[in-house]
Amino acid sequence: MQTVWITNNNDIEELRLPAIDDEVIDGVRWGAVDEFFTAAFWKCQSELHIRKAEYSNHRLGRNLLEEVAVCLLGGYGIPAEMGLKAFERLKVRNLVDGNATEEQLKNHLSEPFQIGGRSMRYRFAGQKAKYLASCLPAVSGWAPECGDLELRDQLKRLPGIGPKTASWIVRNHRASDQVAIIDIHLHRAGRMIGLFPDHSEPTKDYASLEQRFLTFAEAIAVRASVLDALIWDYMRRIGPTSGHRRSNRASAQPEQLALAF
Repeated sequence: MQTVWITNNNDIEELRLPAIDDEVIDGVRWGAVDEFFTAAFWKCQSELHIRKAEYSNHRLGRNLLEEVAVCLLGGYGIPAEMGLKAFERLKVRNLVDGNATEEQLKNHLSEPFQIGGRSMRYRFAGQKAKYLASCLPAVSGWAPECGDLELRDQLKRLPGIGPKTASWIVRNHRASDQVAIIDIHLHRAGRMIGLFPDHSEPTKDYASLEQRFLTFAEAIAVRASVLDALIWDYMRRIGPTSGHRRSNRASAQPEQLALAF
């Protein structure tokens, strides 16, 4: 058994976790709470942030139409800051209502952006403009009353929207715990703890990886939407690391660790 004390303002809570070598699910050990990126680490970090009501508000757009736009503008090869900048520009210029042409969207995306004091260009302006010009008119006026998975299936039928982007839209718009965004950050974290096979690829194995992640989230009793967002944020901040399992102890005391915020 491992014990963690979580301090929240003036309150101190005790959190007990299984032993280091106990398995959370098949093939995934709990690991030490003071070892970075173990199952125990993710559980503790989740509990800390849940108490601050962080990683629970996922919406980036005011409605489904805007959520489709902002998620299409992000994704692989597009830094999060750039995707948000691009979305804000199009929104301010009234170009995400489903009426803009592909040429208009491309022209506005092709203008340089100022990020961190630097002038930067948006990658894939032509491709993303094409997707937006097709998807936004199709989604405009949607008010689906179907379940989260059914909504994802509908979104996947649209140009440029695969399972990851569709899951991202659904997770953000509905705070859904029935989907997961298996991107490079989440995949890397999963490989580190043996949750995902080293040879797996999100583009080919999305369904099985997603189910494995959802099972893991349930096993550590953390909402999948919260855990997904937290892991993504942590992993993108630390930058590229080995995708293989690693041991990086944060403390000399293996069984008890005081965590505070």
